[in-house]
Amino acid sequence: MEMTEPQAGSPADQLALTGERTVPGIPAENYWFRRHEVAYDYILRRCAGRDVLEAGSGEGYGASMLARDARSVTCVDYDQQAVEHTRRVYPELTVHQGNLIDLPLDDASVDMIVNFQVIEHLWDQSEFVRECFRVLRGGGELLMSTPNRITFSPGRDTPLNPFHTRELSATELTELLSDDGFDVVDMLGVYHGARLVELDQKWGGSIIDAQIDRALAGESWPDDLVADVAGITIADFDIRRASEADIDASLDLLAVAARF
Repeated sequence: MEMTEPQAGSPADQLALTGERTVPGIPAENYWFRRHEVAYDYILRRCAGRDVLEAGSGEGYGASMLARDARSVTCVDYDQQAVEHTRRVYPELTVHQGNLIDLPLDDASVDMIVNFQVIEHLWDQSEFVRECFRVLRGGGELLMSTPNRITFSPGRDTPLNPFHTRELSATELTELLSDDGFDVVDMLGVYHGARLVELDQKWGGSIIDAQIDRALAGESWPDDLVADVAGITIADFDIRRASEADIDASLDLLAVAARF
């Protein structure tokens, strides 16, 4: 019998869904997975021909996407299980287990750092940003995405997600990056596109709340909610610049910061 390598998201080799990170291949997780995936798709061309570090690579699917066009992709993640999974499922990547505030890379060793949906999990956010500045070459870029505090945990002093330490608004993210030496050259937001706006209306105003409310109540999902969530693709999200839309109304923030 011919044996094949397990694929990301397949039952044979699927990283456990803990609530701390998203993973591919789980229908009920598909909304969150696609909402993360769209940011990677958006930056693919920007990474072409560059040496890229993904700091906080999680399951590894994003770094694998970037490796299609990048010259090289190195991953660093703190979780040993995630590191072992990424090495096994995505052999094209170089993967290190390490602390993000003490990156196991030399000074000025990469052209670009991708840090998606991670900064909100860190206790010492400034120290991490300083580490990014250290390992970037002159002219390099830090691309950082994070949930928009204003829409993700509205009206709260502490994050709704128990795995988050500090969430940020666009203004706060800009200050964090600028205070540690970066020039924020672009601030973008992730929004629901036309089809997701229709699904929001179908599900009482928010397809996000329709999922969360049932999960918190321990209720089974109706078949049409399962189908609607499973059918979402990255094409159902829009990414717009702050000059084109109300950045404070965005779902996630995507900052482009340069090291000059």
